Amino acid sequence: VPRNYDPVLHPFEVAREYVRALNATKLERVFAKPFLSSLDGHRDGVNCMAKHPKSLSTVLSGACDGEVKIWNLTTRQCVRTIQAHEGFVRGMCARFCGTSFFTVGDDKTVKQWKMESPEYGEEEEPIHTILGKTVYTGIDHHWKEPVFATCGHQVDIWDEQRTSPKCSLTWGFDSISSVKFNPIETYLLGSCASDRNIVLYDMRKSTPLKKVILNMRTNTLCWNPMEAFIFTAANEDYNLYTFDMRFLESPVMVHMDHVSAVLDVDYSPTGKEFVSASFDKSIRIFPVDKGHSREVYHTKRMQHVITVKWTSDNKYILCGSDEMNIRLWKANASEKLGVLAPREKAAMNYNQKLKEKFQFHPQIRRIAQHRHLPKSIYCQIKEQRIMREARRRKELNRRKHSKPGSVPFVSERKKHIVAVVK
Repeated sequence: VPRNYDPVLHPFEVAREYVRALNATKLERVFAKPFLSSLDGHRDGVNCMAKHPKSLSTVLSGACDGEVKIWNLTTRQCVRTIQAHEGFVRGMCARFCGTSFFTVGDDKTVKQWKMESPEYGEEEEPIHTILGKTVYTGIDHHWKEPVFATCGHQVDIWDEQRTSPKCSLTWGFDSISSVKFNPIETYLLGSCASDRNIVLYDMRKSTPLKKVILNMRTNTLCWNPMEAFIFTAANEDYNLYTFDMRFLESPVMVHMDHVSAVLDVDYSPTGKEFVSASFDKSIRIFPVDKGHSREVYHTKRMQHVITVKWTSDNKYILCGSDEMNIRLWKANASEKLGVLAPREKAAMNYNQKLKEKFQFHPQIRRIAQHRHLPKSIYCQIKEQRIMREARRRKELNRRKHSKPGSVPFVSERKKHIVAVVK
């Protein structure tokens, strides 16, 4: 056996490292306890949430009974409750400076509220109320200017000082479910309509730029906070699509793992991962460049998850669901919270590198990927696998018994796109 006699190199270096990597992977699964706490206090399903742009510990949530609550995450207590609307709170967003926030509801109003609690003896009243003609289904604020956008029958751009929109953007005649400003190229907006379109607008041109039509309806989209032209759309066909807005002909990535409609999506502040909330009572964390999720979170009590947010310090995930609870999760399931000793930090980094080095070894891969799932999700995954296999077999047979070239190969990415209109 050839042997290097350099005393620094151990003859069983790889074998030792493999055992260490295996142990590190097992311990990661042992310590994976992502659920931290639940914020309860709402009396109806949580319909939307918003992050405070300047304070990490503040989060806002709106419920289906028109109630808005402001939470302090350090104490995990509700700081303030406002009866904001009659009917659902459809959308909410904080102003970029963090002094006030906006809500829209089923009562056709847009309201602006102070972030601070009212003084002693003061009434709990909005700063401004705008009465609209139709129901607004979503709202988002510009990242740098006193401008916000609402959507419903059309996308309206408002100046904070005025009671009528600066401009209205339409393309087609359908209700728009969500609108989002791009955090980097702040003049760009994206919106999802119920006629299966994702439409991109430019505020400076006051016209729509282009739209992509998918096979099924997109519920919401989220822009990547690090790459201006990348956005991810949460679709009804159980998948998420990451698009490059310059080339809408096919998505950059199709993320498949959910077994029911995906209702919400939010990026981590690093732009490398995003979290998605689904009707199948679970939330999943996807790396941007991978087709499958790295993590799935669920509890026995959690029902359909309607809204999800990734906190701005990249450590926690908040999700609001049907059964009136907001849950707080760790973004990294086995991460130790609190101050780490230097030796702990070094050991953690070493183990992380080992796991990366041996991640494709069958034993390590099996342990790292194993997750316990609720029976309903497990059975549906199995069922969908059978359906996919049947579709593949049918296509192969059709291709085998047809004239060569008459049944073309269509890649998975292009299957779900109907058309791109410019």
